[in-house]
Amino acid sequence: MDIGAVLVRRGVLSREQLQAALPQVNGTRLDIALIEQGVTTEEQVLRAFGTELGMRFVEVKKEQIDRELLVQFPTTAVFRHSLLPLQRRNGSVVVATSDPFNLEALEELSAVSGFHLEPVLACRVDVIEMIKDHLGLGGDTLNELVAQRTADGIELIGEGTASEADIEQMAEAASVIRLVNELLIEAAEQGASDVHVEPQERGLTIRYRVDGVLRVQPVPESISHFFAAIVTRLKIMSKLNIAEKRIPQDGRIKMKVAGREIDVRVSIIPMNHGEGVVLRLLDKGKMVFNLANVGMPAAMAKTFHELISLPHGIVLVTGPTGSGKSTTLYSALNEIKDPSIKIITVEDPVEYQMGGISQIQVHQKVGLTFAAGLRSILRHDPDVILIGEIRDGETAESAIQASLTGHLVFSTLHTNDAPGAFTRLVDMGVEPYLVASTVEGVLAQRLVRVLCKHCKEKYQPDPEELPEDFPVKNPEFLYRPVGCRECKATGYSGRKAIFELLRTDSEIGKLCVNRASTGDIRKYALSHGMAPLRDSGFIRVLDGMTSLDEVVRITKRDMG
Repeated sequence: MDIGAVLVRRGVLSREQLQAALPQVNGTRLDIALIEQGVTTEEQVLRAFGTELGMRFVEVKKEQIDRELLVQFPTTAVFRHSLLPLQRRNGSVVVATSDPFNLEALEELSAVSGFHLEPVLACRVDVIEMIKDHLGLGGDTLNELVAQRTADGIELIGEGTASEADIEQMAEAASVIRLVNELLIEAAEQGASDVHVEPQERGLTIRYRVDGVLRVQPVPESISHFFAAIVTRLKIMSKLNIAEKRIPQDGRIKMKVAGREIDVRVSIIPMNHGEGVVLRLLDKGKMVFNLANVGMPAAMAKTFHELISLPHGIVLVTGPTGSGKSTTLYSALNEIKDPSIKIITVEDPVEYQMGGISQIQVHQKVGLTFAAGLRSILRHDPDVILIGEIRDGETAESAIQASLTGHLVFSTLHTNDAPGAFTRLVDMGVEPYLVASTVEGVLAQRLVRVLCKHCKEKYQPDPEELPEDFPVKNPEFLYRPVGCRECKATGYSGRKAIFELLRTDSEIGKLCVNRASTGDIRKYALSHGMAPLRDSGFIRVLDGMTSLDEVVRITKRDMG
């Protein structure tokens, strides 16, 4: 078949587009090259092929899939060729494929299953996603493992009865290695920030945190038999003690996925039904530390830039875990970085390596804490110091002393809002007058999910549904999530920060010295121009970047 002629004849592209694209094909099949170049879409190509070859195009996510029929097919062929049996029809089995020219794959599946197949066309990403949803992540690999364990009449053994030697041997098996790799690769491809591997009384749950929300990842039931081997494999990869199951352990894995370098922080904690594992994925290739990309409003960005350019004092960024504090601070360091300035950081762990900056890794076991590291740093003649987190009174006191001796100190705190940073430091045992005289400003932030640009929907909001503190009483329109193939039916894709910036003035200093409550400091700050997090979120809603429900979910209304 002349693929180019078919696509032109079916109106998918013009002759001019075809001629322009041909020199860039480089041995790739023409339709695949055109899709990669963005000249057309896979769906348009498949619909054209379907019309030409007399094959139906289907949206597999809307099809009824016969699960009982699906399990009758060997998973090896299903996974390897990305062929999805859908349902019986007129004595044949309808099978979704994204490649109408791969007849060998269809013939192989027909031969090993014994069914006569009727191929239909569907987008490859949808077919693969539905295979994983119905057969589970790593279903093919797990079937191979089950076959190995049950060969010669050997019975599957659970974690409670398996010996250490058995588990270690299984962890080194090629199939277990492949299964763990599939788990990590899938997480990276979905853009997950964390992977939770959780043992239950019956079975095992795997969840991915994507855009701040946990999603259950479908896995075959048989995976529970290999849970101990999976944990042991992760321990081996992160250089942990595989024999130790009584105490928590932390490690690190470095890997590459599709050329992207990904750092994986591993946390293993003993739980009721086995060891729970959480993997935090840091995709270094996606990180761009640029203050302009952080997304602050212009006036706030100007004030924050003034704060990070001060000769001394403390600048704090607050928020819960995973709210983007480190990214903001790295971006701030990148902004002021210069050969004439000595910048040293103390971090636990060092998440991203930056040129032109001296970075120190905390080692609690040998006594290199944040406070100890900070004391040593001062003898290294720094101008700017970043402390990964102020966790205790000793670190807070050290940060205060560093700022009093003429250094600019950046750090993070876990507080709900910007005014809460002052009372938090006082609660840690720092004298209020020292907090008032050293803390120059506090930036609080959260991350809100961004509406998918491919499917977000404009709508007229009901005035009664709007929160009482929404700045516009009758907005002409807002946007809400819908869900499509691009965003995996969530309606959102990616996250952006919203901010609350409090700059210390003489009155806030007095309130702090008088041990005023967070509420009193907040009331004063709001009355003197501080825009709260919620307002920052509402601006994002009016801009069409996020939804009203997302901002209401993430932020709390100021009362009174």
